[in-house]
Amino acid sequence: MAVGIFDSGLGGLTVLNAAQARLPDVNFLYYGDNARAPYGVRDAEDVYQLTKAAVESMWDKGCDLVILACNTASAAALRRMQEGGLPKGKRVLGVFVPLIEALTERQWGDNSPPREVAVQHVALFATPATVASRAFQRELAFRAIGVDVEAQSCGGVVDAIEDGDLILAEALVRSHVDALKRKMPHPEAAILGCTHYPLMEQTFQEALGPDVQVFSQGNLVAESLADYLQRHPDMYGAGEGGYFTTGDPSRVSDRATQFLRREMTFQAA
Repeated sequence: MAVGIFDSGLGGLTVLNAAQARLPDVNFLYYGDNARAPYGVRDAEDVYQLTKAAVESMWDKGCDLVILACNTASAAALRRMQEGGLPKGKRVLGVFVPLIEALTERQWGDNSPPREVAVQHVALFATPATVASRAFQRELAFRAIGVDVEAQSCGGVVDAIEDGDLILAEALVRSHVDALKRKMPHPEAAILGCTHYPLMEQTFQEALGPDVQVFSQGNLVAESLADYLQRHPDMYGAGEGGYFTTGDPSRVSDRATQFLRREMTFQAA
């Protein structure tokens, strides 16, 4: 068994990398549905069915705990999977809550009523499906009041990253930031609401300016996971992890190695 990390493609590698650095003694099983990426342009039912099938495959491979390191999957599938009932001893967690807890300066697991927070104007950059779901705003409302969120759908960025065209990805990021600023000229904070986007974090920061605090998910999710595993040591799992993909293992291995700047070898899921 191992702790599972799922993403529609390569974006979840940013969470995997941070989690491995934070929890070096934990085995991780990464599963990328690269053959069907990106999820951000699919409808909610499609995302749910694909996510559910992937998570069940990860359970079959020995994972007890699966992190949906995909904001689109977290938005469209997480709550539905949890409410539908999970097999005994299995858990699925998303990536929104650690981000919102950091934004609102709440401790991990703080379930107190929503309250006013320091940051009042927040830019959300996400995939079209995540923006349409309004899942981020819904989760934020459980923890904070009076926060103005302006969401910007960032079409094309994930495709460019998956294709390895970082020049195009940078150009698209700058274009989307410009579009956001026309709607919200002076955001105080920016949420990178897709796990692909930390690969472009420097570009987002440069386009937004030095006064905007940029929140990305890798380290925040890793810290939240460490806290969760400390409270639930039975979910650590044991045995070998590994890297799996529904896409071409050779191509995905090359892309993953390029992104993380360390050798990664994927096998067919």
